[in-house]
Amino acid sequence: MPRLYFHTAWLLKLLYPYSVWKKKSEKTIYLTFDDGPTPGITEFVLDCLAKVNGKATFFCVGNNILKYKMVFEKIIDAGHSIGNHTCTHLNGWNTPTQNYLNDVYAFEKIFSTRLFRPPYGKIKPNQISKIRKTYQVIFWDVLSGDFDETLTKEGCLANCLKKIKEGSIIVFHDSLKAKEKLEYVLPELLNHFSKQGFLFSSL
Repeated sequence: MPRLYFHTAWLLKLLYPYSVWKKKSEKTIYLTFDDGPTPGITEFVLDCLAKVNGKATFFCVGNNILKYKMVFEKIIDAGHSIGNHTCTHLNGWNTPTQNYLNDVYAFEKIFSTRLFRPPYGKIKPNQISKIRKTYQVIFWDVLSGDFDETLTKEGCLANCLKKIKEGSIIVFHDSLKAKEKLEYVLPELLNHFSKQGFLFSSL
């Protein structure tokens, strides 16, 4: 059965037309990692990126930054970009707007950034209209599926290799749930596209 999340629904792009889904860049790929920092897993990602001199964007959860400050500092020290992924990983569809905004702005007290990605990609129009006044809202054009427990690591890699194009923004997760697939897919993906002359840049 085809997994609908492999292709970002065109309807979502109509709902959020002023958000970033893909970049117009030749031979450049934009890797993003959500939900960290996570000890051991985030460092694995950093090591993989360093081997290809690549940069990425980490959409961190505020509470995880507070828990794992030393891991977070490693992301900063390596020169990667940081995005706001709320303080407690809220689902915007299930959260009153003011509560959601408070959680977004609470992140700013921990780290200041102008990049934002809604957890689960779920956000109400009235929430995003307010957030856009302060942030550039980043979505994606390739969702790796590393979070999907029914998807094999080989299937995850095949999905990425098939869907990634020049300027693609790809979602991975530096989380415990995604660990097995991430550790298999990321080195293979970096090697594959590096051989084709692609660069890996932050947003």
